[in-house]
Amino acid sequence: MNSREEQSNIKSEVKKHIPKDRLCEFRILYRLTIETLNDLKRTGVVNLVIITTMAAILTIFGAFFRSALSISSFAHELGSVLEISVYLKSDADPNIVKNRVSEFEHVESVKIIPKSDSWADLKREMKLPDVENPLPDTLRVKVDKPENIDTVLNRIKPLSSVEDLSYAQKLAKKITMLNQVVNTITILVVILLGMLTITIINNTIQLVIQSRKDEIEIMRLMGVSNWYIRFPLIMQGALYGVSGAIVAFIPLHFVERGLIHMHQFFMVPSPMYAQTLVALTMFLIGVTFGAGGSFLCIKKHLQV
Repeated sequence: MNSREEQSNIKSEVKKHIPKDRLCEFRILYRLTIETLNDLKRTGVVNLVIITTMAAILTIFGAFFRSALSISSFAHELGSVLEISVYLKSDADPNIVKNRVSEFEHVESVKIIPKSDSWADLKREMKLPDVENPLPDTLRVKVDKPENIDTVLNRIKPLSSVEDLSYAQKLAKKITMLNQVVNTITILVVILLGMLTITIINNTIQLVIQSRKDEIEIMRLMGVSNWYIRFPLIMQGALYGVSGAIVAFIPLHFVERGLIHMHQFFMVPSPMYAQTLVALTMFLIGVTFGAGGSFLCIKKHLQV
């Protein structure tokens, strides 16, 4: 064991036997908070630029994320309406086929439509000659999500008792494509948010480090903990993220109201806890990118 490891072990053993001074810890926390506020004062008007930029990007992210939740809700609702119509052969037993199809993955329910009922409905809608019923027995298969219709369709198609089948293929594909587009845009906005935030905060924290260069050097010589120097700068970045998220809630409130009215108009239930989920996600992303951007800048420009 080398001397450094021995010193480290001795320090850790000594620290275990030193009683914790809670009052001292609160004083350190208070001092770090004051340092963070002082750093914000030094930055000046640049604070507004950073917060406004983060608020704008978080607003775009929040709008797309909230819209994605609503589109997913619409897709699920339409998915429950979309059905696969399975037309059976004349010698097939509908109950046996129903039990077989019900076992398939992603199938929510299977309903038998006897050919006699289909023929009676058709005769009520149209004037038909008195001929033998040419319609087959039909199964109405409900799928859990529109994107799983093709999977279920490919499972049903090979069955020997199936004559033909059909479903609203174009509608299902449009719903799935729209959902995928919105999700992709949301991810791209998050990436853009991260890049812009880290770039802007990197330049800002660099200015703060330069303005405190002599003070930081003195603290180093006095043996001040590295985290005592880092913490105010990381907190500054986190505050940018929190402030940007708070400002972004103002325009997002109107987006939320518009989406709720749309759900009410189409009589589709709004996603549960959607607003809370969006708010928590925005806070988390804002703080993560804000504090993370500061931390990366510290590692780059401040060797502590």
